[in-house]
Amino acid sequence: MNALTSPLIAGLGGRNARVLTTSAEIGDEQIRQRAFRLASRLDLQGIDRVASQLDNGIHWLVLDLAVRELGGVHVPLPTFFSPEQIAHALASSGAQCVVTARGAPAPTGSMGTLGTLDGGTLAQWRTCPATSVDLPASTACVTYTSGTTGRPKGVCLSADTLLTVASSLVQGSSAIAPRRHLCLMPLSTLLENVAGLYATLLSDAQIALPSLAEIGYTGASGLDVPTLLRCLHRYQPESVILVPQLLLAVVMAAESGAPLPASLRYIAVGGGRVGSGLLARARALGLPVFEGYGLTECASVVCLNQPGASRDGSVGKALPHARIAIVDNEIQVDGARALGYLGAEPLPDGPIRTGDLGHVDADGFVHVTGRRKNVFITAFGRNVSPEWVESELLSHPDLAQAVVWGEAQADNVAVLVPRRADLDDAALARAVAEVNAGLPDYARVSRIVRAPAPFTAGAGLLTANGRPRRDAILSHFQAEVDASYRRPASVPSTGVSA
Repeated sequence: MNALTSPLIAGLGGRNARVLTTSAEIGDEQIRQRAFRLASRLDLQGIDRVASQLDNGIHWLVLDLAVRELGGVHVPLPTFFSPEQIAHALASSGAQCVVTARGAPAPTGSMGTLGTLDGGTLAQWRTCPATSVDLPASTACVTYTSGTTGRPKGVCLSADTLLTVASSLVQGSSAIAPRRHLCLMPLSTLLENVAGLYATLLSDAQIALPSLAEIGYTGASGLDVPTLLRCLHRYQPESVILVPQLLLAVVMAAESGAPLPASLRYIAVGGGRVGSGLLARARALGLPVFEGYGLTECASVVCLNQPGASRDGSVGKALPHARIAIVDNEIQVDGARALGYLGAEPLPDGPIRTGDLGHVDADGFVHVTGRRKNVFITAFGRNVSPEWVESELLSHPDLAQAVVWGEAQADNVAVLVPRRADLDDAALARAVAEVNAGLPDYARVSRIVRAPAPFTAGAGLLTANGRPRRDAILSHFQAEVDASYRRPASVPSTGVSA
């Protein structure tokens, strides 16, 4: 094994309690030695391409640091992947082994055990790729974007790119410099991997790594809010990263009287558009919420609101490593970039074309207005970005999930999941009418399709970070959407024309 000494390991500078977990506190030297031993074991086996299927915790971090030290490739398997998607990820990445917790079932596509690792706490499983898979030079991580089928897309990223973004985040948060970060998203999510783990290590702060069960996750997408609140109080973090649905859960709990830890100084929100109403509710509670923006092809975060440089309605200014341009209303990003997709041609030279619509205001704040491919045109010729309408709907306390559509129609329909099962259709319609009052007439929702169950990743209706898989949802509810247009509108008029 080459003596690479990853900057992440080199940054472990002697803290006695670097990582806080469900059952232990682990110091820098112990983490370093475990990572070195694991890297040496993999090197002796001739393995440098490692997939993992692990819960949040110290094991995930130690394995990732070991692969970084080895100069190898880590393929984190998302926790929500189906067996078919796991098999596809193993085959498409060419992973030589899969690492799981000891006692976990054999992963789909594995070919028997290779023994244990990290003092017997991890199990190592052999894989047998059907063909050799060539990765772009310098690939250090293969992260999978959420596909609408069983074949999600693998994105190849270099260690230098990942560390560039993490370092930029440290610089961007220097005004606060949080001393303890609590990882609330699965570590297989690139956002938490880079902005949670790597940025925290580089900033010499503590990391709280509870298990997903201690955070409150149940199944692929369920969340027990009281458990989440207990987790926040136990670890007293100064910073966390939330997707919009997690923020809404925290806000609703606080509005109902649940106390939040006074330690919170920086709540970064990303992974989807945040409605202005939800941000206002968070501000009214005194929550230090800062919206950001990023994408996998740019190694996660690109823009971020920061203390002293924040503007509601924007995703903040570009981080030091990134350069933003608007071309034909589309956001393009230069700076950190992926090496390419698995099984595809390398990404073309030049800025990354994000597919996101937006603009940069006179003060340099970036505003994202929707996805180019999702914009629909009403029968009256008005362009509507559904993400905008959905984010406003999800700011209402009675609405949990929403997908809006109205292509070539005189009015718009929303497929909705209510916040509570006991809300009847009339209450759901009143909630939508209240949101409509703040929208221009062409963007209002006039028809409702009530989903019988929440959208989940396991059902193929959500991405890893909770975004709706729009095409899959609309296809799933196509008959109900069509039927809604054969009936009178179901949402009462607001009597307001905006």
